[in-house]
Amino acid sequence: MTGQLLDLHRRHGQSPWLDNLQRRDLESGRLAHLIERGVRGLTSNPTIFQKAIQGSNDYDVQFSALIQNGVNVEDAYWELVQSDICDAADLFAPLHDTSGGSDGFVSVEVDPRLANDTHRTIEDALSLRDRVARPNVMIKVPGTLAGLGAIRRLVAEGTNVNVTLIFGLTRYAEVMEAHIAGLEDRAARGLPVSGVSGVASFFISRVDTEVDRRLDAVATDKALALRGKAAIAQAVLAYSLFEKTFAGPRWERLAALGAAPQRPLWASTSTKNPAYPDTLYVDRLIGPNSVNTLPENTLEAFDDHGTLERTVDTDVAGAARTWEALAGLGVDADQVAGVLEQEGLASFEASFEDLIGSLRLKAGRH
Repeated sequence: MTGQLLDLHRRHGQSPWLDNLQRRDLESGRLAHLIERGVRGLTSNPTIFQKAIQGSNDYDVQFSALIQNGVNVEDAYWELVQSDICDAADLFAPLHDTSGGSDGFVSVEVDPRLANDTHRTIEDALSLRDRVARPNVMIKVPGTLAGLGAIRRLVAEGTNVNVTLIFGLTRYAEVMEAHIAGLEDRAARGLPVSGVSGVASFFISRVDTEVDRRLDAVATDKALALRGKAAIAQAVLAYSLFEKTFAGPRWERLAALGAAPQRPLWASTSTKNPAYPDTLYVDRLIGPNSVNTLPENTLEAFDDHGTLERTVDTDVAGAARTWEALAGLGVDADQVAGVLEQEGLASFEASFEDLIGSLRLKAGRH
């Protein structure tokens, strides 16, 4: 079989993942077909499950049975999630095996209300990992300050971690440090570091949305000429930072023990501005040892008319110049990242609370 998605990995070493999960896609065979077309993993989040559960009656029979058996609403929600995650992980299991454990992962997020609580995030993540009990499941942990300690501990405990909601280079460096330190902690205890996988989800389109808003406020020709350039520039610099971090004596000691690098994962890769090409955040970020998790519309657009060339490291100097120009116009990258992190956390928590509220209403009708 041929196709853009297959060639993305075959020719350039980038893994296309699907940023969506719905029970009807599991039951209809659609997800299995996407795997055949080249999808190599899957990500989910509270908003994805909100849309899947509230937007269909696919979960009603299981939910009704759980409530009738005395399961409380929140526990019933996690049972619905667990069922989908396990079924998806089983579909990807052959790919996980044939890739030597480097791909075929399904990601599920901890309770979004715990993003600023290190201890409870660790507890929730370990519980979720043990309930799902699949070697190809990644536990998603927000890359907040509190999340950094959780990431290190979870990696040290042999957990596959997908660090989510990364919006800036400063935090990305801290996330990579937490992953490496966790592997070192594990090795120091005489435990194997091979088989512990991780990705760092660096969000793309939301960066342009926020930076473009600030450039519009500046409103000079120079500022307006930089619209739509910040997200790609920052991601290119992030990839350069990734290559430098997972190299040198410190990393080589872990690699000699079988450790795999924490790959950068490009997230939020659908374009929010209709003036931008619909495959912009795929075409411009292609490179080895990376992942791009794609909403279905973006996935289909790339498979239809995406540009299949290595691009992420072809003009690092140009990305640095763009970043410097933005700073010169008063765009504070760390402030942008902080705003977007808070918005992302609030959005996921709101989706979770809204879904739980609707499930409580549904449970009350039984």
